[in-house]
Amino acid sequence: MSIRQKLLEELNQRRNTAKLGGGEARIAKRHEKGLLTARQRLDGFFDPQTFQEWGMHVDHACHDFGMEKKSLPCDGVVTGVGWVDGRAVAAYSHDATVGGGALGQRHAKKICDLMEYALEGGMPLVGVNDSGGARIQEAVESLSGYGQVFYRNVQLSGSVPQIGVIAGNCAGGAAYSPALMDFLIMTRENANMFICGPQVIKAATGVDATMEEIGGAAANATLSGNIHFVADNDEHAMELVRALLSYLPPNNLENPPHQPTSDILLDDDPSMNDIVPPDTKDSMDMYEVIHRLVDPSQFLEVHKDFAQNVIVGFARIDGIVVGLIANQPLVKAGTLDIDASDKASRFIRFCNAFNIPLVTLVDVPGFLPGVSQEQGGIIRHGAKMLFAYSSATVPKITIITRKAYGGSYLAMCSSDLGADMVFAWPTAEIAVMGAEGAVNVLYRRELEAADDREQLREQFIEEYRSRFASPYMAASHGMITDVISPAQTRGVVSLALRNTMNKRETRPPKKHGLIPL
Repeated sequence: MSIRQKLLEELNQRRNTAKLGGGEARIAKRHEKGLLTARQRLDGFFDPQTFQEWGMHVDHACHDFGMEKKSLPCDGVVTGVGWVDGRAVAAYSHDATVGGGALGQRHAKKICDLMEYALEGGMPLVGVNDSGGARIQEAVESLSGYGQVFYRNVQLSGSVPQIGVIAGNCAGGAAYSPALMDFLIMTRENANMFICGPQVIKAATGVDATMEEIGGAAANATLSGNIHFVADNDEHAMELVRALLSYLPPNNLENPPHQPTSDILLDDDPSMNDIVPPDTKDSMDMYEVIHRLVDPSQFLEVHKDFAQNVIVGFARIDGIVVGLIANQPLVKAGTLDIDASDKASRFIRFCNAFNIPLVTLVDVPGFLPGVSQEQGGIIRHGAKMLFAYSSATVPKITIITRKAYGGSYLAMCSSDLGADMVFAWPTAEIAVMGAEGAVNVLYRRELEAADDREQLREQFIEEYRSRFASPYMAASHGMITDVISPAQTRGVVSLALRNTMNKRETRPPKKHGLIPL
């Protein structure tokens, strides 16, 4: 055998060893649980044969506690760059078959090198988390590695999209890197994310808790709001990443992947008129409005299971990518509470960072009243929405469908917070408070003196709505761009988006604003 053949054989042997990770037996155990390997997750994510791996021959740096005799192929993480729908994406995937996917010095360096390349190349970063945490044998070097990853998460923030997938263990300090990312996807089974496990909680507080209660997908998606999407399995998780990327630009200097139609359909949609209930006290399902407003099958809801009184997600309207924020009257009457304010504010700020126009659908009676809300800081959390909308410089289009009362009217992107165009349906009510409450204040003496109070109350309510809450009142003061029929909504919004696509807005020079966190 020639020297060249020997070298090629050695190369193939090393590559095969690296690709096997922790070995066939460990891979088989994962498959039995319905789990993919680190490489299979990336193979199914990238366009075929486009993945270019980095650091395949890296091994661990530890020479203590018997580790010097161990080989950790790729040091427990697969990193590289590939293509997704023809666009470059950087990605890493922890290999749990190699030392539990624990992070060590060289493991961290591989991730950090990739993150720096993503920033320089202006491409999204995707991280698949399935790790036992810090490698104990490398002591402070492991902690330093996590700190370096966190630092780069922040460096990338607002420059390139960052998407994390929780597909296995993600505990303790390891959870903070995905928490610093923009969107998190978690598999329904075989995955967990928490800071303190059940045993630690029991020892520290005496409270019994299950892993599902504190670290499962349901708890993270519905209660804490840490997770934006729940996936059925590994394959579904990577499909969700691809779907999400289809709405996002590769970086903050480029526009989203708009696919504008050659013609704008301005025909009325009469079915939209039927959505509004005849009785103002009845709730309206905002999903019905959304699905008639956006292009067919072009709505990807974000944070679906968390704070369901507000809906956020990405959509296309005549091919234009938008970030959509809407009150949901079917949940808590569509009021804004602490969680809804946080959910909306974070989404608004992401869209603004990546040049995604905002479309806001309003049907809000106010901020949720209650002792727990006040003590929990509803003022501070609600102020986040005011800050997020006010600081956004992307196109902002608002549709007021029905109720828009008090501070919540302002918080849902009124013209005063910089909305470029605000349209109202004839059913809209824009006022300091709802008609019933206002009548009790304005006409208290007349009602107390009246014989037929209920009949007089109804008369006053109608008078209040026509005089003080009518959309034409707001339009007469220049706070509404136009009053439109519900049937016109899609055409009006589509045209407004086209008319604001080239919007340029400058702000006073400063390092950054101070959002009330």
